[in-house]
Amino acid sequence: MSIINFITSKVFLKQLALAVAAIVVLCFIILKWLNVTTNHGNFETVPNLKGKSISVAKIELGNNNLVMAIQDSANYNPDFPKYAVIDQNPVPGEKVKENRKIYITLNPSGYRKIAVPNLVGKTFRQAKPTLESLGFQIGKISYVDDLGKDEVVSMRYQNRKIKKDELLPKMSTIDVVLGNGNR
Repeated sequence: MSIINFITSKVFLKQLALAVAAIVVLCFIILKWLNVTTNHGNFETVPNLKGKSISVAKIELGNNNLVMAIQDSANYNPDFPKYAVIDQNPVPGEKVKENRKIYITLNPSGYRKIAVPNLVGKTFRQAKPTLESLGFQIGKISYVDDLGKDEVVSMRYQNRKIKKDELLPKMSTIDVVLGNGNR
């Protein structure tokens, strides 16, 4: 039998029609199964969690069939309470599938602690930008009798002398004692 006779035979055309019908039915079944298992068209709205505590955020996410994933934060924001949500991803109002993870960033309990460098013997002109670049603030400037004019004699935090490499919270106010150039 030649190839042309085989392609035009009733047996081949029947088999071809059955194969096409099987593929169409299989595709239809797979598409219906995907619609059911992926909840096609069903979405949850992400609630606004900013400023809320962890327990309240967990309850709200649970009510919306969403899952909470906590991300730590080193950036303290004094406008929010301790351990409150300061950021979230996805953003509030976005439509997502149920059981989606919502990543929240929490406000730490306070500013992180930074080692204060030893600036005794440096000029105030050198010490000021060094302290400010680390996140400290310059407080009261006082002078004592010392040969080095405008040279750092000591640094104080809350009326006590700062030890070498002492850890202080970022944004702390450091008082500086400078020499006045007199013996």
